[in-house]
Amino acid sequence: MCKNMDWSPFPYHPTIASSKRRHRLKHSKVQIYRLSRKRWEENMKKDMELMNLKLYLENQSIIEENEKLRKKASLLQQENLALMSEYQKKFPYLDRFSTTLLLLLQQKH
Repeated sequence: MCKNMDWSPFPYHPTIASSKRRHRLKHSKVQIYRLSRKRWEENMKKDMELMNLKLYLENQSIIEENEKLRKKASLLQQENLALMSEYQKKFPYLDRFSTTLLLLLQQKH
């Protein structure tokens, strides 16, 4: 007869011990996975912020270049209007279309 009631027929059964070990290993792997995922997310966030900053600076330079080109286009348009006005004074009998055509022909030569 058994004196000890807590006695188990398999006190240190290899499958039970390895099951506990696997559970601990699995648990630590999950923790490592979470840590590495967190680091990965932090790195991704930093990379995205850096990329955003680069794109912002590139946007700013494009906007500045755009403004310069707008000013240049405006000056060219004013110059064009002044030239058209001069040609209309020289050739009052020509309409606007003919004046434009005349300007284009003279630019080719």
